[in-house]
Amino acid sequence: MSRPKVAPDVLKLCCAAAYEHDAVRMLVGDTLHPGGAQLTERLGRILNLGPGARVLDVASGRGDGTLVLAARFGCEVVGLDFGQRNLEAAIKEARKLGLADKVAFYCGDAERLPFAHEAFDAVVCECALCTFPDKPAAVAEFARVLKPAGRVGISDLTRSGPLPRELEGVAAWIACVADARPVDEYSALLAGSGLAVGETEAHDGALVDFVNAIRSRLFAAEIMVGLKKLELPGIDLATVKDIVRCALSAAKSGTLGYAIVTAAKEAGPRAGDLNARP
Repeated sequence: MSRPKVAPDVLKLCCAAAYEHDAVRMLVGDTLHPGGAQLTERLGRILNLGPGARVLDVASGRGDGTLVLAARFGCEVVGLDFGQRNLEAAIKEARKLGLADKVAFYCGDAERLPFAHEAFDAVVCECALCTFPDKPAAVAEFARVLKPAGRVGISDLTRSGPLPRELEGVAAWIACVADARPVDEYSALLAGSGLAVGETEAHDGALVDFVNAIRSRLFAAEIMVGLKKLELPGIDLATVKDIVRCALSAAKSGTLGYAIVTAAKEAGPRAGDLNARP
């Protein structure tokens, strides 16, 4: 699918504003991706994270995944997000959980990471690559900031066929649906940046559960709005309902899915190899 006719920077701002919106948080729940903390932990295990590792969490939102990785694996995690309000909420939560010494948060663009070359042992990106306007640029940045032998792990929506009209356009793009790619395309993006693709796992059931949960919250919110006990300024409930309905149908049919894809950067030359060079 081609990108909606919106300037890339405007699209990024729209995504950031949506995921900073309190109403979106209420509808989506505590985590902004299928599988929640359990799938974040699974990604950390696949990447073999542990104490001493320095990890970058790209599009970290309010820091849910960042904090899970730091608490579960004892690693140092840097979260990067385009939304300033998200970062403020993440910092507050890190202090509340006693993890402020394990995490740091920065505002920035995934397509132009504000970090030095080879600064991280691992890069994770959960349910966000599909929203980036320039995916090859973002993945190239993942590879750039990775140390030799470092690993990338993404989890994201996947698609295996055409989507209905309701799942196209800016709103569906922000909802991580419109530009979901086949697993093979995510693998090709990683390989195109010189990374060796590793494990791939399907977690389609997590997507069905996630969308079902949103539908239940949306139903309750609609009742509360009708009773004038809740206001959702800036949220078009009719559009959201259409996207959720169509996304659930696509997920149940297998057109939409969810997957983890990992890749590794080539290890640097050994000392003996360096000495052998002319």
